[in-house]
Amino acid sequence: MDLAASGAQLLPVTPLLGVVTAVLLLAAVAVAGRGLLGHGHAVLRAGLRAVAQLAAVAAVITWVVGSLWWSALFVLVMFSVAVRTAGRRMTPGPGWVWAAAPIGAGVLPVLALLLGVGLLPAKGLSVIPVAGILIGGALTATSLAGRRALDELQQRRGEVEAALALGFEEREARLEICRTAAATSLVPALDQTRTVGLVTLPGAFVGMLIGGASPVQAGAVQLFVLVGLLAVESVAIVVVLELVGRGRVTVGSFDVVR
Repeated sequence: MDLAASGAQLLPVTPLLGVVTAVLLLAAVAVAGRGLLGHGHAVLRAGLRAVAQLAAVAAVITWVVGSLWWSALFVLVMFSVAVRTAGRRMTPGPGWVWAAAPIGAGVLPVLALLLGVGLLPAKGLSVIPVAGILIGGALTATSLAGRRALDELQQRRGEVEAALALGFEEREARLEICRTAAATSLVPALDQTRTVGLVTLPGAFVGMLIGGASPVQAGAVQLFVLVGLLAVESVAIVVVLELVGRGRVTVGSFDVVR
């Protein structure tokens, strides 16, 4: 039996898969609730939203990928949702719209490079999944970096004011306090890259193997994905820090430093 044929049996789509998925979701809700994590309802909502969204995507994706223009619009929708999600995770204030800057700054140059040199065919079936991976990484880095930076500024407000009293500019004072906390947002991507093949076999690698690619081809593509994510997320974190340092993204309707 060849690799593609055997891989096709990985998690067969049957009613049993739906039942097990539902059980796992309920277990996650129960654990989050009983463990007083404060996210029981959020876990349930996230699971139900995933069902609805994946069903919608499955219904339209075949039609969308047939047109480059519709594919570009689909990517724009993904980008817009990522901006709102990351922005709202960072701050409830109007500054959430600035999340477009770190996500765009990280993703657009990489996509432009891939399309420009011809590594990424200008086809929806190629552009959509690659853009989705990169946007997802930028979303995570942006929301984590923004939230951690703002939390750090709130908790260490006195140190910010002390730095100002010593003659620091507001941007410098903020960055001096929150840079280290925000930088830890890159740790998940670093850990994933360091342990790939030893702890996990990521989706791109497994997907290509199931599709019939050789292990070398799958490994090369997965390596690109991991390195691309490191680049995208590093840029996103740096831009988030700059926005926080300049007071564009704040805790709410007021700044941490007045």
